[in-house]
Amino acid sequence: MSKIKLALVLCLCSFAIHAQEYFPKNDGVKTKNTNFTALTNAKIYVTPTQILENATLLIKDGKVVSSGKSVAIPKNTNVIDLEGKTIYPSFIDMYSSFGIEKPKQQGGGGRNPQYDPTRTGYYWNDHIMPEQKAISSFKYDDKAAKELMAAGFGVVNTHVEDGIVRGTGALVALNNEVGNGSRILDDNSAQYLSFEKSEASKQAYPTSTMGAMALLRQMYYDADWYAKGNIETKDLSLEALNKQKNLVQIFDAGSRANALRADKVGDLFQIQYVILGGGDEYERIADVKAMNATLILPVNFRDAYDVENSFLSASLSLSDMRAWSQEPANAKVLAENGISFAFTTNALKSPKTFLENVRKAIAYGLPKETALAALTTIPANVLGKSAEIGSLQNGAYANFLITSGDIFDEKSTLFENWVQGERTVLDDMMVKDIKGDYEFSLAGEAYKMSLKGEPSKLKVEITSEGKKRGSKINYSDDWLYLTMTTQDSTKQQFIRLTANLTKSDDLNGKAIFPDGNEMTFYAKKVEASETASAENPEKTDEDAEEDSEEKDKSDGPKTTAPLTYPNVAFGFDELPKQETLLFKNATVWTNETDGTLENTDVLIKNGKIAKIGKNLSDASAKTIDATGKHLTAGIIDEHSHIATSSVNEAGQNSTAEVTIEDVLDAEDIDIYRNLAGGVTSIQVLHGSANPIGGRSAIIKLKWGESPENLIYKESPQFIKFALGENVKQSNWGDEARNRFPQSRMGVEQLYIDYFTRAQEYAALKKSGKPYRKDIEMDVLAEILNSNRFITCHSYVQSEINMLMKVADQFDFNINTFTHILEGYKVADKMAAHGVGGSTFSDWWAYKYEVNDAIPYNAAIMHNAGVTVAINSDDGEMARRLNQEAAKSVKYGGISELEAWKFVTLNPAKLLHIDDRVGSLKVGKDADVVLWSDHPMSIYAKAEKTIIEGVTYFDLQRDQQMRTKLKAEKSDLINQMLIAKNKGLKTQPIKKDEKVQMHCDYIDQQ
Repeated sequence: MSKIKLALVLCLCSFAIHAQEYFPKNDGVKTKNTNFTALTNAKIYVTPTQILENATLLIKDGKVVSSGKSVAIPKNTNVIDLEGKTIYPSFIDMYSSFGIEKPKQQGGGGRNPQYDPTRTGYYWNDHIMPEQKAISSFKYDDKAAKELMAAGFGVVNTHVEDGIVRGTGALVALNNEVGNGSRILDDNSAQYLSFEKSEASKQAYPTSTMGAMALLRQMYYDADWYAKGNIETKDLSLEALNKQKNLVQIFDAGSRANALRADKVGDLFQIQYVILGGGDEYERIADVKAMNATLILPVNFRDAYDVENSFLSASLSLSDMRAWSQEPANAKVLAENGISFAFTTNALKSPKTFLENVRKAIAYGLPKETALAALTTIPANVLGKSAEIGSLQNGAYANFLITSGDIFDEKSTLFENWVQGERTVLDDMMVKDIKGDYEFSLAGEAYKMSLKGEPSKLKVEITSEGKKRGSKINYSDDWLYLTMTTQDSTKQQFIRLTANLTKSDDLNGKAIFPDGNEMTFYAKKVEASETASAENPEKTDEDAEEDSEEKDKSDGPKTTAPLTYPNVAFGFDELPKQETLLFKNATVWTNETDGTLENTDVLIKNGKIAKIGKNLSDASAKTIDATGKHLTAGIIDEHSHIATSSVNEAGQNSTAEVTIEDVLDAEDIDIYRNLAGGVTSIQVLHGSANPIGGRSAIIKLKWGESPENLIYKESPQFIKFALGENVKQSNWGDEARNRFPQSRMGVEQLYIDYFTRAQEYAALKKSGKPYRKDIEMDVLAEILNSNRFITCHSYVQSEINMLMKVADQFDFNINTFTHILEGYKVADKMAAHGVGGSTFSDWWAYKYEVNDAIPYNAAIMHNAGVTVAINSDDGEMARRLNQEAAKSVKYGGISELEAWKFVTLNPAKLLHIDDRVGSLKVGKDADVVLWSDHPMSIYAKAEKTIIEGVTYFDLQRDQQMRTKLKAEKSDLINQMLIAKNKGLKTQPIKKDEKVQMHCDYIDQQ
């Protein structure tokens, strides 16, 4: 019996808890409306494709009950007649930080870099925070909510915009009526990621995009290892990551290049990210389509540049100018290619410009139906909430907009935004829309008046005899109040106009003059065409076009700038194609035992060198007269830092886990400039920030191709090591005194420690026992197994000797010492070890450890039996490596044939690609250069640079392009001047200084 009583008490208590509010109320009595509301006679967009004319929307308790032309309306229903109005589902923003303050950068702690994490019980890297929940720091922002609602939004997906893995977001309804339905539709809506570090931590790693990519890969491997129960220590971050792996994964890429990088990481782990793009996806639409990802598109189209100053405009890059012209068409291009996307307010200064910019995308060809889907059904579907939001299907939340007409028509007014059945009035739809042009007369004087804008924000312009009158307007409750200045400019006097609106479009009222006299005021509404013909009945078509341009201040250039590959200066209209080419009567530098052949023909077919000889013919070939010219193999640069967006991952003393292949920049203009200097292949090296750097990318300079298509097929595997001042941070400043090693002997010990660990890791992996996959250790084990080769930044002979001894200790060889400016001191030991030397021709004394460098270095190493190459390590020097090779003829007496091999066959040997390139031999890749003169002459120009039978540089085309680009830039400048004259916003010119990356360049992430 006592148990029954207890149960009853608990039941009553439970009821009381749910039925009673335990906090005081100071805002008066409120009632909850549980009646039906019917919105009748409206055009209803149930979905972007399901449209009902003269229909009724019936809602109750914040949800849609039904919609249609013959909806039964229950008794006691609140009926709202929307004749002539349109209803749309409210918009959804999938990518927002609404209601969440972004963490501020951590202060204090001095200037020393932080290498260790600050948190215990979480992942070892502070920037990985999957356990973070947006709902924990969410605070509803009334002001921001009103701005979003005025832009048409009813729901936002918000998150903490901080870190590489940012944790989960919250799906929030912009319901300003607290207590009427829950604002939080999902407190675990998605997981967010990015390549950007957290502001809340100073942990140094990663310092680059390639470091962030490597960290994400290792994190996923660790999460899998943790899920299998192999880590005894509790890790709250990995637990959260595994728990949330089935959520929508939203990745903040912010650019097309980063989107492809993020997708590359996702593909490795079978994760399909939803990607926040950058608006430049149109430039590589095939690559973007291949991701199979849904994109979230910003609409922060750039303003035209202020190009009135001809000196400043000369520094404006063509790519920036093109972007102004092309970006608004991005959504159209995606739609044409069947790529799913949603729109976001992200990156806009204010939501106020959102609809304006979407309309601009529509003006550039985006179908309205697709635009509406991008704001409603697509984000709802991606978030798994199609039954609740994004449409007005039965059972969905009553989230909808009421407009005067087509929401994508700039003349339409957004009257109301209903969220969960709660009504927010943005503009009184019962107020008559009176905007338009009017004519009236007062005291014998004729006036013209133009009313523009929303009813609540009307703007007035009054003219008389072609002169504008100062005027102000107030419009409310069907009454119009106007003041305008009199014609007498010597006195500040006003005429007051008052009109009460009637059923007609005209205005009737009275005018009160400065002296108090009154008279009847009548303004007749006129059509724009009527006004134009009355003003000037003989206007030409040209005049009409000018008027149209003057009225339309929302549009940009009439046509978008042409797209090229890459979409920068000197790009191709279409990617160049492989050709069959026959060079006749050239001086051919074979780099083989045949030496130099005079008056010789070379046939290129199917991307290979097909024949070398005299009197060759091929009916299918394009014949090139090479009489008096020289044909050589393409130049190969063993040490380059062009064509990459990152060069150093400086966050740790070993970063073998990163790879330059992740961050190749196929649009770097230095690729084209290198081609103009006869360079066809390069090794893009990691920098020298750490003793064990990142992996290399060996690429061909296929200008116009995607980053992946630059990389050698079955590319040899290389990694960058470094010695000297950089790795021990002697030139990093006094604050850099806490990372090991800080001395040259410490560098040696670091190598021994890491290779010892790699040996142990490889043994465990080989044993068949369970092991934690460690990308860094995998790479170092490849070195021990001779599957990866080392290019080592080096200067001082003692360190060169040291690293060769470390290699001997672990039974592998160093492949190449690069820089190697004291190589002449240890050339015999280098030859005995089997290591090559890739050096500068005559650089010295640019820092202390280079003081002993001499220009005879290359010749001395060569004569000692070392395979020698001349490299650039510099985007500028790379354009004249042919001349750098010639210096070894002067300094050391090297023969011309051997000196030429310093920049062709020898670097090919060092990179293990000499079976493909480096010499002119039948069967090798057709990577060739046609020179106007002796290839090592200062007068020689590369007339054609060909890679695998494709002409990527042609001197004649280059000259034509310069004229064409000048005309294109002038046209874009003219369009920007027109835009400014039309009253559009402009932005000041900011010159983009190209970063010249070298070994010691530190990326700023």
